[in-house]
Amino acid sequence: MDSLDLQVLSQARDWFTQGHKVWLVTVIETWGSAPRPPGALLCLRDDGLVAGSVSGGCVEDDLIDRLRHGERVATPSLIAYGVTKEEAARFGLPCGGNLRLVQEPLQSVAWIDEVLARTERHELVARRLSLATGEVVVEAASRGDVFSFDGSRLTALFGPRWRLLIIGAGQLSRAVAQMALALDFEVICCDPREEYNLTWDIPGTTFSKAMPDDLVIELQLDPHSAVVAVTHDPKLDDLVLLEALKSPAFYIGALGSRNNTATRRERLALFDLSPAEIDRLHGPIGLDIGSKTPAEIAVSIVAEIVAVKNGVLLKQKKDGSSVPAIRPATSAS
Repeated sequence: MDSLDLQVLSQARDWFTQGHKVWLVTVIETWGSAPRPPGALLCLRDDGLVAGSVSGGCVEDDLIDRLRHGERVATPSLIAYGVTKEEAARFGLPCGGNLRLVQEPLQSVAWIDEVLARTERHELVARRLSLATGEVVVEAASRGDVFSFDGSRLTALFGPRWRLLIIGAGQLSRAVAQMALALDFEVICCDPREEYNLTWDIPGTTFSKAMPDDLVIELQLDPHSAVVAVTHDPKLDDLVLLEALKSPAFYIGALGSRNNTATRRERLALFDLSPAEIDRLHGPIGLDIGSKTPAEIAVSIVAEIVAVKNGVLLKQKKDGSSVPAIRPATSAS
């Protein structure tokens, strides 16, 4: 669940505490080219104001129109759009897309307070809604969990499902961290060098002065984890790679030219890494977009991470780059 949906929950809470009646609308299923994925949220106020979105706009207009004409559900209910080609065209669902929603009256903000507080602490939580009773329960979740709806119970995830470990606290790392935060990654920066770690001040990130290899072991990287090594110091970058390449992390990359990458691969081969593990290394790191400045290089790195996360073929790689095979995405984010 992305931060925009957390903003929707925050807005719903504010409206409710101000005395308004509020309804939450959640996308539960899509077909075709529906614009918003399952789990996307919208909140609707009793006077027609909305926050968030579930489509490109036309469905939102219809929900507002229903409300203003007195359709105010008292219990969670299902709504379907785009069942026919004509209706899909009417509601702006491209390519015959279809959309199913759950609309529910907000009865309490206690669970929203809990979700917001726990995600602020970088926890991943699941919100479970019973359609029969409207009861909401908030529980701890794991990164392997996904949004689900079985006809009677809706489970939506909130918090960082993806995690990025950055080795090095320089200017490039700062840009990478800020972009990753905008994409709802949990961001951890590691740099044991005092001249760098004293200046790290990116809000919303976690900083560690541990040795990189020790931190990788401590974090227990999983298939929802990515690692980028950008210190320009082989001693530190290689330390993290020796552990990360043996982990199930979905992305592992290191900064360096093609020549430096080739030399690094030779060094790694001297340790207890198999050829297949070394081949998982992305290097030179990032997509080939002609980047020169730290911000542009950060764009190329983060774009590559997102592409790998989404299981997209890496076409924008420099000739001679090491390009690990793309594995199917673990789950959509």
